[in-house]
Amino acid sequence: MEFDTAKKYAGLPTVVLAGRPNVGKSTLFNRLLRKRRAITDPAPGVTRDPVQAEGFILDRPVRLIDTGGFKLDRSSAVGAAAEESDVIDGLVMEKTLEAVREAGVIVLLLEAGEITSEDEEFIALLRPFRKRLVVAVNKTEGGRREADSWNLLSLGFENIFMISAEHGDNISDLAGEIIKRLDFSTVREQAGENPPVRIAVLGKPNTGKSTLSNRLTSTNASIVSEIPGTTRDVVEGRFSWKSRDFVILDTAGIRRKTKVSENIEYYSVNRAIKTIGEADIVVLLINAQEGLSEQDKKIAALAHDKGRGIIMALNKWDTMPKVKNTFEAAVDRIRFLFAKMEYAPVVPLSAKDGTGVDKLLSTALAMYGQLNTQVETGRLNLALRRWLDECPPPTGPRTRFNVKYAVQSSVNPVSFIFFTSRTHAVNESYISYLRNRIRKDLGFSLIPVDVQIRASSEKKRK
Repeated sequence: MEFDTAKKYAGLPTVVLAGRPNVGKSTLFNRLLRKRRAITDPAPGVTRDPVQAEGFILDRPVRLIDTGGFKLDRSSAVGAAAEESDVIDGLVMEKTLEAVREAGVIVLLLEAGEITSEDEEFIALLRPFRKRLVVAVNKTEGGRREADSWNLLSLGFENIFMISAEHGDNISDLAGEIIKRLDFSTVREQAGENPPVRIAVLGKPNTGKSTLSNRLTSTNASIVSEIPGTTRDVVEGRFSWKSRDFVILDTAGIRRKTKVSENIEYYSVNRAIKTIGEADIVVLLINAQEGLSEQDKKIAALAHDKGRGIIMALNKWDTMPKVKNTFEAAVDRIRFLFAKMEYAPVVPLSAKDGTGVDKLLSTALAMYGQLNTQVETGRLNLALRRWLDECPPPTGPRTRFNVKYAVQSSVNPVSFIFFTSRTHAVNESYISYLRNRIRKDLGFSLIPVDVQIRASSEKKRK
């Protein structure tokens, strides 16, 4: 079967990259996908959750998974820090083994040089999956330490690939072996299907983002821990609800810049913020007990500026006191603190027990419909005449202007252009009036609407 790299496919075979920390799995992940997707850093143990992406290897569609590194010595810290490290390392290893069990091909990545005790123990764990194993030795650029690396054949491997994930040496040979081992019989084209609704879950650390992601996908793809900052990469999951496909993007918790001290966290936060541009809808997860914080407001403002749908989800609502009007009071406080986002729905939620999840998803679908609504130009300008009649522009010598016509310039994000006789005379209050009428009369009540003012002569020149 021939595949078109411009098309989308389902039923993809899975390739898992596994090995101890700092052997270059994330670098190889990015190299095989030909794009920067996983966080790379010299510090060991950067990857925790399995990071997956769909892409093409040698023009064949695959699902590629980068896993956390296997550690034999689970902690070098002391006290509470050691306990946290041990807990996270154990969870990372569980996720790695889960991914390995489901893989069509497992790429065991080792580092050039002598084999370590961690390598030996991990290889022993992988023996039941030996038929699906491809062994690659990284960091062999220019023949570096290749002689020592060939000794790995003594462990019973039939073949090994000497590569450099950073420089690209022999990657095509490794890719060819991966593709040769995979079964593409279940792959099918997604042509004609509705694209999935992409939802990014953002918020401060420890608000329940991974718990919500796991509940929606009915998996344990994201590591859930009481330890703040557990998630580092963006964990992508897929699920269906009421015959619609969704992609959920579980992101790292975003703290104030002054509290971000590690390079790894800096990259994690930047990657989380980048997902706003990759999503249709942002679910801003807010701790119901703490309410909307300054950091939450900044995240919401970024989503608003990019024209994304925004749902404010008050998580852990099951822990709130059962007092009348509690929810109304919480909504009023959010509206007071962020008045310009009065359009954004607020949903009470418990990611832990699932309460409010159906409401969250039905809101997301309604929002997605509005994001992709295109208003016919004739209908828009009929509405515009009515708006101008009901609230005419100012008539003063300096404030006078005429609105000639309007067009919708884009969907998702939604944007309208109003062509006027004197652009400098159109004040913010009249722009707000037009925006509010668009929301009320044309069916955009749940999403941000961008309104631009241009000189009517610009339209005539086009």
